[in-house]
Amino acid sequence: MKQELLIAIEQLEKERGISKDILIDTLVTALQTAYKKNFGSNQNVRVDFDETTGDIRVYSSKIVVEEILEDDDLELPIEEAKEIDPSYEIGDTIEEEVTPKDFGRIAAQTARQVVVQRIREAERNIIFDAYSDRTSEIINGSVQRISKGIIYINLGKTEAMLLPSEQIPSERYEQGLRIKTYITEVKNTTKGPQILVSRTHPGLVKRLFELEVPEIHDGEVEIKSIAREAGSRTKLAVFTALEGVDPVGSCVGQKGARVQNIVNELNGEKIDIIEWSEDPVQLISNALSPSSVERVILSDEEKAALVVVPDNQLSLAIGKEGQNARLAAKLTNWKIDIKSTSQYDAMDVSDFSPGMIHAEETQVVEEQDEETFEDQVIEEVLENEEE
Repeated sequence: MKQELLIAIEQLEKERGISKDILIDTLVTALQTAYKKNFGSNQNVRVDFDETTGDIRVYSSKIVVEEILEDDDLELPIEEAKEIDPSYEIGDTIEEEVTPKDFGRIAAQTARQVVVQRIREAERNIIFDAYSDRTSEIINGSVQRISKGIIYINLGKTEAMLLPSEQIPSERYEQGLRIKTYITEVKNTTKGPQILVSRTHPGLVKRLFELEVPEIHDGEVEIKSIAREAGSRTKLAVFTALEGVDPVGSCVGQKGARVQNIVNELNGEKIDIIEWSEDPVQLISNALSPSSVERVILSDEEKAALVVVPDNQLSLAIGKEGQNARLAAKLTNWKIDIKSTSQYDAMDVSDFSPGMIHAEETQVVEEQDEETFEDQVIEEVLENEEE
């Protein structure tokens, strides 16, 4: 057993990267606890592990006192101490070996438990280190299982959790289905690393475009803003400072191939790509694509905009259930109120807030068509699985 233990410690250091000193310290501490538990002792004990031979010995220590006042497991009267060695004085510590005859069996069992525990901890640390710096990245995996609405994604050596709040309602997740997800958080818990992923985060769309569009990956085209209602529609504002580079065209690709690949990955989610502008009038006009815009009236103080569109474009500008206008407001970070031409003409000047200014008419470039609760859910699921 002694040689096997020494060999196991060396192998763990080489193969798993577990420090020999840390492993021995953990083993010694565990053996001290095991001795007190199995032999019902309140003594101050010290376990000595010989790193050369593998011998394990247990020593107890007592403090020399004038007379025992509290615990004879911890104290030794001066008279008895003098019998051992006349040089002992009150306050000295006397140590003697108390290794039980059958302590080897307990030591072997304890050592096995410590080794298994350290291997598990090392593997957990390796996994945590591998994913802790990958937050905001895309990972590929397959649906491994579904439990209480949580999708567990197989990543190889570990799994990620796709919580109900991060799932697209219109998507169907079946065992074995390969999907791309966006890492939102990596936690190091007592039960091991937890990797939380999302299919609804706007960052997923951004990363997909970085993978699909070389100009974005290389920095020639920049994604300035994203507004997303997962599973339904996304608006993307792109920009380039390079002459001769079409930011929108680069994202769309030849015959729409690039954007179509992303739409397919998102199971048909519509994506509007518009050109970013530092001019809020132009930006708001672009953001309301595919609707045409006749004029934009701004209130800088309120960061609000009144947008006038042709009568026949009002429904298009607002969108189904107000989605187009809502996404445009998120994309531009401006409050947007949309009126048709006839509604605008019928308005009185007094209807306008102070500070609103008339902007020049603009033309739209037509393009293609939210923790505590989650932590409780995770904890409950993990506890149920352990049971």
